[in-house]
Amino acid sequence: MFNYIWPIALVVLSNVVYQICAKSVPERMNPFASLTVTYLVGAVVSAVLYFALGPGGSLIKEYGKLNWAPFVLGIVIVGLEAGWLYAYKAGWQVSTGFIVQSSFLAAALLFVGFLLYHEALTWNKIVGVVICLIGLVFINCR
Repeated sequence: MFNYIWPIALVVLSNVVYQICAKSVPERMNPFASLTVTYLVGAVVSAVLYFALGPGGSLIKEYGKLNWAPFVLGIVIVGLEAGWLYAYKAGWQVSTGFIVQSSFLAAALLFVGFLLYHEALTWNKIVGVVICLIGLVFINCR
C-alpha cells in the first residue's frame, strides 16, 4: 500500500511547495530568467538523485534510451511553469487558480485518456467532471 500512496503524497506536497514558490517569485523578475535558475537546480538535483538512488551505471548510456517524450516534456514544462508565473503576476489567487486549472485539466484528460489510451469513459467520470466545472462557477463568482 505504501508504494501506491507515497508517489501521490510526493506530488501533493511538491505541488503545495511549488505553488508557494511560484507565487513568491519576485513580481518584477522576468519569469524566464527565474526559470533558468529553476531548471539549473532541477538538473543538478536530478543528476544527484540518479547517482544516489539509481542502480548505478552510466548517465550517458541512459541518454541513449531517449525518445521524443523528454524533449517535448521539457518544452511543455517551460510552458506550464511560465503559465503559472504569469497567472500569479496577473493576480490569480493560489486558492482558486489551481482549482480552476485542475478542473479544466481533469476534463481534458478524461478525453485524452479515452482517445489515446482507451481508458473507460464512464458516466461517473463524466458527472464528476461536470460537477467540478459547475463548482468553478461558484468559486469564481464575485
